[in-house]
Amino acid sequence: MRVFITGASSGLGRALAARYAARGASLGLVARRRAELEAFASASKAPHSIYALDVRNTDAVRQAAADFVARHGCPDVVIANAGVSTGTAGERPEDLDVLREVIDINVIGMANTLQPFVACMRAAGKGRMVGIASVAGYRGLPGAGAYSASKAAVISYLESLRVELHGSGVQVTTVSPGYVATPMTSGNPYPMPFILEADEAARRIIRVIDQGRRYAVIPWQMAIVARVLRAMPDALYDQLFARAPRKPRGPPQS
Repeated sequence: MRVFITGASSGLGRALAARYAARGASLGLVARRRAELEAFASASKAPHSIYALDVRNTDAVRQAAADFVARHGCPDVVIANAGVSTGTAGERPEDLDVLREVIDINVIGMANTLQPFVACMRAAGKGRMVGIASVAGYRGLPGAGAYSASKAAVISYLESLRVELHGSGVQVTTVSPGYVATPMTSGNPYPMPFILEADEAARRIIRVIDQGRRYAVIPWQMAIVARVLRAMPDALYDQLFARAPRKPRGPPQS
């Protein structure tokens, strides 16, 4: 098995890489922090290639994809996991730059990751492209407009890609986790119901991939929460969430 994963230096991406490494998969490990990737690779016996890059850099991701295919072959699974989050406020002009950064990493970075592999997967008539979205993409959460908007875009983009590839043998999976215990959530000043440890979230995500599902929310309890939020009338949603605790503003965290 050949697996290409972005955001592999920490959190959910590292947990996914560890689980695939335990299966003996050949790994393409992508993240900005080379030292963390090398530390992970040195502790793993799985075949691997390391790509220290920013997923916003289209050329760098394209070159990494080409190198992985040349070394290992077309991947069986590509997981666009790299993402960041931080608190934002729509009234603050300085947060427009933060909005741009979050969307560039979470949305453009995902597209940069998946696109270079479409041709070889089409030619092979198989493969799975996986995007990590979020339950936060269902409704605009106060104080998290950048993150919510980016994950809503991820959900829509992956749905479009799935339909475009229908009948090709290439499958597209969208995974929308709830809360996962990673550096991204460590500073949240509010309760995080049904939070999963990164390794457990990775286990469930890989099970979804193995099952060939098109869309999944994990854990299942958050799927119920997501449906309730989507069905909630706007007036009621506004009233309930207007005073909700908000994620602290600051540099985006991965």
